[in-house]
Amino acid sequence: MLILEAFVVFFATLVADKLVDAPSSKVWLAGGVLAVVLIVLSRMVGTPGGYVAGSVVQIPLLATGFVVPLMFPVAIVFVALWVVSLRLGAKIDRERAAYDAAHPDKAPNVT
Repeated sequence: MLILEAFVVFFATLVADKLVDAPSSKVWLAGGVLAVVLIVLSRMVGTPGGYVAGSVVQIPLLATGFVVPLMFPVAIVFVALWVVSLRLGAKIDRERAAYDAAHPDKAPNVT
């Protein structure tokens, strides 16, 4: 999900570069930093605090709507997808753990 958001931020940066009355260097710095942060956090999701960091980075994504107003609906959709992903991922993990506990002979051997 965070990788997809990074692509959206990149394309929004392209749009903002043409629409915003700010120097291109500042627009690209802000968009580039946010895209790189999203990519880095996508690799950290499995670590402690990765989900929290991924959730916190949704705030700057929403803030892009103040620069390019059409980013508000796009950001809201991605934030909703992020929340749904967290909830469904947790549900799948719980169900998988319950199944593995009920069927230890079929559980994968994780070392």
